[in-house]
Amino acid sequence: MSHSFTKLWIHAIWATKNRQELIDFSIEKTVYDYIHNELIDLDCPARIINGMPDHIHVLFLLNPKKSLSDVIRQAKGGSSHCINGVNLIPEKFAWQTGYAAFAVSESQLDAVYNYIKNQKQHHLKKNGQDEFDDFVKLHGLNTP
Repeated sequence: MSHSFTKLWIHAIWATKNRQELIDFSIEKTVYDYIHNELIDLDCPARIINGMPDHIHVLFLLNPKKSLSDVIRQAKGGSSHCINGVNLIPEKFAWQTGYAAFAVSESQLDAVYNYIKNQKQHHLKKNGQDEFDDFVKLHGLNTP
């Protein structure tokens, strides 16, 4: 095979620093747009971005020339810089250091898309930390 082909869908989740509820309805579209633009700049198009006041979910295609950690670092850092640069909120905005990221098979794209799309309804039953713990357990990972 003389060419390389990849199509790696990633479902990434990250939280605001100390899980502060900083992303309220009035600014969430702007925050998501900042993240979307960072991912476009990295040639990692997002299919959907949605979340809650203390965390977000992003479904995107990973550029094979970029490492996952570099992409998420840039999306988080660039969006924080933009949020703080325009004083979108009265306090300093920051994301938590870590993240979770999971590969998504083509057959599960619609399910993951709908899961992310329906975050507000989903979180009527489960808080963000419980959701994160369930993802970690589902994927057989251990948390520190």
